[in-house]
Amino acid sequence: MVKKLLKKGADVLKKRASKPRPDNHVCMKLGEGWHRRNFLTEVIIPSMFSPRERKGPQGKLPELSGAQLGITWIGHASFLIQTPEHAVLIDPNWAKWLKVIKRLKEPGLEIHELPAIDLVLVSHAHFDHLDKKSLRAVASDQPIVVPENVGGLVHGLGFNRVHEMKRWESMELGSLRITLTPAQHWGARVLHDRHRGFGGFLIEYAGRTIYHCGDSAWFEGFREIGEKGAIDIALLPIGAYDAPTGRDVHMNPEEALLAFQALRAGTMIPMHYGTFRLGFEPMEEPPDRLLAHARSLGIDDRIRFLKEGETAVF
Repeated sequence: MVKKLLKKGADVLKKRASKPRPDNHVCMKLGEGWHRRNFLTEVIIPSMFSPRERKGPQGKLPELSGAQLGITWIGHASFLIQTPEHAVLIDPNWAKWLKVIKRLKEPGLEIHELPAIDLVLVSHAHFDHLDKKSLRAVASDQPIVVPENVGGLVHGLGFNRVHEMKRWESMELGSLRITLTPAQHWGARVLHDRHRGFGGFLIEYAGRTIYHCGDSAWFEGFREIGEKGAIDIALLPIGAYDAPTGRDVHMNPEEALLAFQALRAGTMIPMHYGTFRLGFEPMEEPPDRLLAHARSLGIDDRIRFLKEGETAVF
């Protein structure tokens, strides 16, 4: 019996390994110096005993008109995007824990405070971006968009259609157009689960465009994304760059600003910091570093920080 189970497990791993990796899949080799620090004792255990910061009072969601866009940061990479006609959730995550990693800031919106959601976008299968419990809670017979080979994780959660996309594929929902963009990352849900896709999203409405990066290291592909059309607002990650594995899989604040400039976007809204401590860097460091470097470049007036639950109207 044991031999059969071992053989079956080996066959599953072999089958997964035989599937081609998506383009721009990062090297999974552990980085130099990863073993010199202890993520458990330096980050995870201290975080467990840190009080979770509660959200402050936030205003009501705005009434929009014309071509206005409303962007509400829920926390981490989770956003509510509103137009006068639509409400879209990106990477919704209300989890209090990512396994042993504690959420250190409450979500800026509670699920019951959301408007009716027309569409859900998930950038990749990592637990901090694809939280099944959160997806099940917001699902109400609407469509969901995921990268290729991720659909199997969201079937049966309550969505009426699951759109799996390859990079540069697009779909339309009324006057919305959604395009999956490349990223420099990886999409494994579990060990050896290397075939799953990943990426970011271009969200186009009434001649205006929002770009949500998902997760990515710096790569020249940002220039290609920027060449596809004018980007009004870029939602870019700035945290988890001092990764416990030593892998180059996220951008530091300086690289995020380099990506912002390569994209030729109008406004940058930082994300992917301050909610879950996923790297060795101090929680307060990413926004401070970003603002300091933006000032040195003379573009700090184009950076818009949001508090969890705060809505910016463009």
